[in-house]
Amino acid sequence: MSKLIIAEKPSVAKSIASALGASSRADGFYEGNGLLVSWCVGHLVSPMDAGGYDERFKKWRYDDLPILPEPFRYVLAPGKEDTFENLCALMDRPDVDTIVNACDAGREGELIFRLVYQMADCHKPILRLWISSMEDSAIREGFSDLRPGADYEALYQSALCRQKADWLVGINATRLFSVLYHRTLNVGRVQTPTLAMLAERDAKITLFHKEKYHLLRLTLDGAEAVSEKFTDPAEAEQAAAMCKGAVVTCTSVTKEQKKEQPPKLYDLTTLQREANRLFGYTAKQTLDYAQSLYEKKLLTYPRTDSRYLTSDMAETASCVIHLAAKLPPFDGCGNFFPLVEAMISDKDVSDHHAIIPTMEIEKADLKLLPVGERNLLLLVCCNLLCASASPYEYEAVTATFDCGGHSFTAKGKRILAEGWREIDHIFRFSLKEKPKGENDSELPDFTKGQTFDGAEVSVTEHFTQPPKPFTEDTLLSAMENAGKEDIPDEAERKGLGTPATRAAIIEKLVTAGFVERKGKNLIPTKAGINLVTVLPEPLTSPMLTAEWEQKLTEIAKGNADPDTFMDGIRTMVQEIVSTYSCISEDGKKLFAPEKEVIGTCPRCGQPVYEGKKNFACSDRSCGFVLWKNDRFWTSRKKELTKKMAADLLKKGRTNVKEMWSEKKQVTYDAAVILNDTGGKYINFKLEFPKRKVGADGRK
Repeated sequence: MSKLIIAEKPSVAKSIASALGASSRADGFYEGNGLLVSWCVGHLVSPMDAGGYDERFKKWRYDDLPILPEPFRYVLAPGKEDTFENLCALMDRPDVDTIVNACDAGREGELIFRLVYQMADCHKPILRLWISSMEDSAIREGFSDLRPGADYEALYQSALCRQKADWLVGINATRLFSVLYHRTLNVGRVQTPTLAMLAERDAKITLFHKEKYHLLRLTLDGAEAVSEKFTDPAEAEQAAAMCKGAVVTCTSVTKEQKKEQPPKLYDLTTLQREANRLFGYTAKQTLDYAQSLYEKKLLTYPRTDSRYLTSDMAETASCVIHLAAKLPPFDGCGNFFPLVEAMISDKDVSDHHAIIPTMEIEKADLKLLPVGERNLLLLVCCNLLCASASPYEYEAVTATFDCGGHSFTAKGKRILAEGWREIDHIFRFSLKEKPKGENDSELPDFTKGQTFDGAEVSVTEHFTQPPKPFTEDTLLSAMENAGKEDIPDEAERKGLGTPATRAAIIEKLVTAGFVERKGKNLIPTKAGINLVTVLPEPLTSPMLTAEWEQKLTEIAKGNADPDTFMDGIRTMVQEIVSTYSCISEDGKKLFAPEKEVIGTCPRCGQPVYEGKKNFACSDRSCGFVLWKNDRFWTSRKKELTKKMAADLLKKGRTNVKEMWSEKKQVTYDAAVILNDTGGKYINFKLEFPKRKVGADGRK
C-alpha cells in the first residue's frame, strides 16, 4: 500500500519527493518507495463569493445585507480544475491507504489541506508532516515522526473560524460602506486598522507646529559640550556673551561600563524591516525572496514569528554558523567562538523556529543567485553570526562643565570589546552602509575640577521635528505591536495580521488607492483618510483583532467552542448593518473623485476641470467649455486630449499632427488656434507651418 503526500506547492513536493526517494515523475505527482507526492498550489479551494449563494447578491444593495451564509460553500480557484482532479484521482487510488498533509506547518497550511480533502470527499486516514526546513535531513526526520491528523483538528477549526469571520466582516462591511458612499471601499479586519494607524500618523504630522530653539556649543580640546535648550534667542545670545572668553570648569565626569547584547535571530517581520532599511525592499519583495530561498533549500521556513531555535537544533546551528563565517565578506572577521545557547529557547518556538541559513550554503554558488535573494541570504547569515557572537562592550562617558553660570554636557564612549558589532560593521561596510549607533566618539580624558581658559562658544538654531511618516519598516513594527497589551501572552497571533500576511495587507492598501508610496514612506491618500473617519470604531481598532486572536487561540487549544465564536461574529455584523443604514448628503460627497485642474479659464480666470465629455470652467455661469467631440475635431478624426486642452488654455494654441482633410482625403499637420468670441461655442482656426525655401528658391 502507498501513502499520498500532499504539499502546498510543486517546488515543495519536488523537495519532499527527492528526500524520500519518490524519484519517478508522473503527470502531476512523483512516485517511488511506496509514496506518491503531489501538491495543492496554494489556496486551491476558497470560500464561494456572495453572488454564488443567490443571484440577487451579484448586485450590491443595502436591502440584501447582512449576507450570512449557512453553511459556507467552497469553490475551486479558477483555472486549477486539473490540479484538483489529479488530487482526487490520487486519493481514490485503491493502493493509497493514507493521506499525509505536508502543507506548510501552521494554521493556514492546515486549512488549505482540509478544504481540499473535504471537497474531494475523501475519508482515508490523515497523517501530519510538520517541518521547518526543506533540507533532506529535516524532511526525513519529520516523516519518521508523522502525527495523526486528528491531533490538529482544533487547529483546523481555529483556521476555519478565522476564515469565515474575515469573510463575513469583509463582505458585509465592504458592501455596506461601498453602497452608502457610492465607491468601492474595501474593508477588512486587519487592513482597516492598519490604514487607521497611517491616517493617525499623517494627522499628527499635518497638525504639528514646529518650535524654534537654540543651543550653546562649547569647544574643549576637540570635544563639544552642549547646553540646555533656549527658547528665547535673545536669552541664548546673552548667555553666549557671558560664556565667551570665560573660564570653563569640569564639574563632573561619570564613567559607566555597558554591554549591548547580540541581536536575536530573525522572524519574518524583523527580516522584512531590516531589508527595508538596508535595501529598500518592500515587505512583499522580502517575503518573495525568502520563499524562493526556502524552496532552494538555502533558508529555513520564512513565515515564522519566532526569534529562537529549539534545543534539538543546537548542533545544526553550530555547523551552519561555521559555514556562514566562511562566506565573503564574513571571512574577514576575526576568529570567534559561537555562543549557540543564547539562541535556544524551546518555550519561545510555536509552529516554526527563527529564520537561519541551511547547511546547503556550503554547496551553493551565491554569485549565481538573483541580487535580491543574495542580499537577503547574506543578511540572514550576518544576523546568525551576530546572534552567536559576544556582547558589544563599551564605556559610556559623560562630562559636565560650568561656564559663565551655565551648564554644558559632553558625551562619548570608549569601546572595550567590539563583539558582535565587528561582524555587523564588516557586512555594512561591504554594502557601503554606515554602521548603526556610532554617533558618540571617544572623549578626551577629562577630570573633575579641570579648568580651561578662553571659552569658545557658538549659538546654533534648531527646530522641533514632527513625527516621521511610516515606512514599511516602521509600519511592520507598528502592526506587530498593535493592541499587544490587550492580547494574552499565550495567544498564537499577536498584533495586526501575521508575519506572512502583513506584506499582502500593505499591498492591498496601495492597490486600492488608500495608501501611496513616496520613496520609502507610506502616505494615506485623501480617500484612505476619509475611509477611516466614516467607519465604526471596532473596524478601525486593533482591539477587534486582539479579541479574535484570544478566542482563536482558545479554539486551537480545544478550550473554546467554534460555533459560539461564529455566533458572536454574525451578531456583530448584523449590528453594523443596522446601525449604518444611511448617511448625510455631505457624506455622499466624501469619496467623489477629485477633479484635476487643466488650466485657467480665459474668460473669468477660474479653474477649468476635465469632465467625461468636455473641459469646462468651474464657474457654471461663465459658460466656457471645450467639447471633446466638437465637430471641429471629429471631422478631422481627432479628439481633444487633456494635453491639447492645457496648451489651448495656457498658450492659446496647440500643435496637432495627422489631422484628416475630408476635402483632399489626406492628413496634415497644423497649429490649432483658440478663437473665443465669447459665445456659447468656441471657435478654432488653423495655422499652417511655413514651407521651407529650397536651394532653387522655390517653396
